[in-house]
Amino acid sequence: MKLSDIADNAGARKKRMRVGRGIGSGKGKTSGRGGKGQTARSGVRIKGFEGGQMPMHRRLPKRGFNNVFRLEFVEVNLDRIQQAIDAKVLDPSATINAETLVKSRVLRRAKDGVRLLGRGEIKAKINVEVHGASKSAVAAVEKAGGTVKILAPAKEEGEAA
Repeated sequence: MKLSDIADNAGARKKRMRVGRGIGSGKGKTSGRGGKGQTARSGVRIKGFEGGQMPMHRRLPKRGFNNVFRLEFVEVNLDRIQQAIDAKVLDPSATINAETLVKSRVLRRAKDGVRLLGRGEIKAKINVEVHGASKSAVAAVEKAGGTVKILAPAKEEGEAA
């Protein structure tokens, strides 16, 4: 085999269509864009335009809102914590909280807090400090001999207590 023998597979590289190069090319004159008007031009094209009729997105009523005070918790399951303990990434004797979970790379970031969920089983006796936990998760941790401490979400200044 020589260096000159190396080539792409047939059809691996497709040549781009050169438009507007005469009627013989099959893409001459209007270059596949049809007739005149807005759709033939580059850039602007009305997406929700219905020929002057009131568009669907304006006919339908507005619904819902975005709550600016909503807290977003990161969810972590028991099986993920057990997996980290088995891999010697998390220390079961130390308190497991958002900071230790991020440091051990179980979680990428803590956001507004951590919520513990009950998928999987936990064998190690652990002490967990989280901002929320499901009943099944609390029951599983306590069955293994550990404790779950629920932290109150951090209140912002000026908020009514």
